[in-house]
Amino acid sequence: MNLPEYRNEPFGDFSSSERREAMQRALRSVGDQLGADYPVVIHGERFHTSATMVSRSPAEPSRAVGHVSKATPELAVRAIETAHAAFTHWRREPVEQRARLLLRAAAIMRRRKEELAAWMVYEVSKSWAEADADVAEAIDFCEYYARQALRLQGSGQPLTPWPGEVNSLHYIPLGAGVAIPPWNFPLAIATNLVVAPLVAGNTVVLKPASSAPVIAAKLFAILEEAGLPPGVVNYLPGSGSAVGDLLIDHPLTRFIGFTGSKEVGLRINERASVRQPGQLWIKRAVLEMGGKDGIVVDETADLDAAAAGIVAAAFGFQGQKCSACSRVIIVERVYDALLQRIVTLTQAIKLGNPVDPDRFMGAVVDQDAFEKIRSYVTIGHQEGRLVAGEEPLGQDLLDSGGYFIRPTIFADIAPDARLAQEEIFGPVLAVIKARDFDDALAIANNTEYGLTGALFSNDLGRIARAYEDFHVGNLYINRKCTGALVGVQPFGGFNMSGTDSKAGGPDYLTLFTQVKVISERL
Repeated sequence: MNLPEYRNEPFGDFSSSERREAMQRALRSVGDQLGADYPVVIHGERFHTSATMVSRSPAEPSRAVGHVSKATPELAVRAIETAHAAFTHWRREPVEQRARLLLRAAAIMRRRKEELAAWMVYEVSKSWAEADADVAEAIDFCEYYARQALRLQGSGQPLTPWPGEVNSLHYIPLGAGVAIPPWNFPLAIATNLVVAPLVAGNTVVLKPASSAPVIAAKLFAILEEAGLPPGVVNYLPGSGSAVGDLLIDHPLTRFIGFTGSKEVGLRINERASVRQPGQLWIKRAVLEMGGKDGIVVDETADLDAAAAGIVAAAFGFQGQKCSACSRVIIVERVYDALLQRIVTLTQAIKLGNPVDPDRFMGAVVDQDAFEKIRSYVTIGHQEGRLVAGEEPLGQDLLDSGGYFIRPTIFADIAPDARLAQEEIFGPVLAVIKARDFDDALAIANNTEYGLTGALFSNDLGRIARAYEDFHVGNLYINRKCTGALVGVQPFGGFNMSGTDSKAGGPDYLTLFTQVKVISERL
């Protein structure tokens, strides 16, 4: 199977009147579809349950995006048993056919790019640019993993020859597993956690995030349209306590792919480590668990470039990214000058319903997130000096009932303060003063996380130091710490940021395989 060389999907240019009009048409079309019902799907069969959850638009919570059936424990058991049964034939499907499924899914997403982006504008309050990038990343995962599967499983791997024997090494699939994606990249990460194990020959139960189940339903529908056989992927919305734990604990579950909070990830890891009656394997947990990401700026840096990168990384998608910049560590010689630049850019950010293309920031995802973030703003008043974010919301935002929080900056935060140590997952930025570069690097490493980080500097020696000593899974030099591209910057972190699974990298598919070596004496 010959494919053209992999290339990342280009981002949309909404300055083009044609693309802008296409997005506006998609928003109107999707707006007319809001409020539909979405059932549980197991082996192609639809189940409408009596208990439902309502996905609401964060910028306008009175607006229901969809009514989604909640899976019962009985349906959860049925889903994993179905996936286990489907594995017997899916694992024998030629890798070329599995790759074609992903390529067809990518083509469908490409044709519906504006429509899929519009669903995210409504369901999770992504700006046009953020939603477009989410769709592009989902396409990239399909295209990239199709090629990686062909490379990995097409003809075995080379071994050292031995006289009188034929020896071969093969990557074979694990079995039936569970994909538990987050709400913040509801299409891209859901796609990653489903299609990577899928193309490697595994079967999947997709348990979407409760705040973004409709986008996951759209992904499932795309896979069905692309030719997915019944039972190979099963769509199982529901709460973690009702069905998530059951799926993790079930003896037929072979692996769990998860992206989310540290607390939930550690809980999954602990539960997955317990052998259940009848369980024949050690479950594999692939976990990405967030971060407390810092950008370091020294006195040799381009301060304008640093300020632009910091504001984009801190407040893009309302700071609701595990890679978001939540700490800025500035050497004291340029502290005041850079802080003023950051504040000026932050105060120019337009906040509002992202249906409007001119809004850089929308609402945070739900009431729980809103209350948690506001509690950290209260803490910030005790730990530092508020320099941005005190302006009241406009009456239009108050009338909408949306979960809007202005981008907020606290200066003079101590390195060990709560704002400097705890993941907030919202538009709150802690600014920390360092004596010099060595002090700044020590502060940057002084958290339990290790996901992303960045250094703005023009000192080659310090950049070399950062290569060695800045302990994060994804380090960026003279650019923002968000926006990893599939195949370009494989993504995953150290310490409490997860298992460093490096999604979108050449080794990722191996996490959903096991190695079989065959030796035949001639």
